[in-house]
Amino acid sequence: MYSDHELLQNLPGFENKYAVVNGVRLHYVQGGKGEPLILIPGWPETWWAYHKVMPLLSSHYNVIVVDIRGMGSSDKPSAGYDKKNMGRDLYELIQLLQYEKVHICGHDIGAHIAFSFAASYPAATGKLIMLDTPHPDDSMYQLPMLPIPGLNYTYPWWLAFNQVKELPEALLADRMHLVIDWIFNTMLKDANNLSAFDRAVYSQAYNQPEAIRASNAWYQAFTQDIQDIKTYAPISTPVLGIACSNSYQLLTSSLTKFATDVKVEEVKDSGHFLMAEQPQEIARLIAGFLK
Repeated sequence: MYSDHELLQNLPGFENKYAVVNGVRLHYVQGGKGEPLILIPGWPETWWAYHKVMPLLSSHYNVIVVDIRGMGSSDKPSAGYDKKNMGRDLYELIQLLQYEKVHICGHDIGAHIAFSFAASYPAATGKLIMLDTPHPDDSMYQLPMLPIPGLNYTYPWWLAFNQVKELPEALLADRMHLVIDWIFNTMLKDANNLSAFDRAVYSQAYNQPEAIRASNAWYQAFTQDIQDIKTYAPISTPVLGIACSNSYQLLTSSLTKFATDVKVEEVKDSGHFLMAEQPQEIARLIAGFLK
């Protein structure tokens, strides 16, 4: 078992903290100095997803990495997993911490939440950074139900599988490493960029039935998220998208549709898990954008 306290022995200057906001107890890790920068992980990771990037940013920013509702050491309630509500979780957190405005960065599911935060609370948003994943919209309904022969892409079967209630946790409790290893082996450019230790940290975090149920709830809320994005005004906050080559066109198309001040950077030597494969480059792009 790897506790957050033990993991932080590898990250001097960072501390575990907790806050009760919007009816949920969130765990977050904080360190550094400067303007506040919220970092949000995605599936199937935890705050540890940013551990290579955090020290690179903490000399210039007050870095706050949040285990979102349903993740890691945060609460796993039965409801509240639409990204608009999870954005409210973060808004109440920054109010509790007495920050008037924050920069916010999210990867994967975390990018959905970061986008919703910026759309819902523009006055509290400095700059928005989206890592490899756009917010759900109507185009998700066009995803194929079967792999398309000859097309070089990863068929996202887990989007449908995670919609199913009760069955995934019954099948995968204490066996989540099977899914986690498949996801990382398939979606990393070089599977060796994520260590056996990192994989064990994530497998431990998702092995319990309630953890699988809660993380699947992020996906089960997509239908609500798709409706919510239709109600948002275009984001006028400066937005940086950072994407691997496979996601670059998709992220660019989405951001230019829903935001007005957009820059997108392509990271060629990486798969979906950018922070594991290219932490120096990701930190450089984030810091350059925030200056």
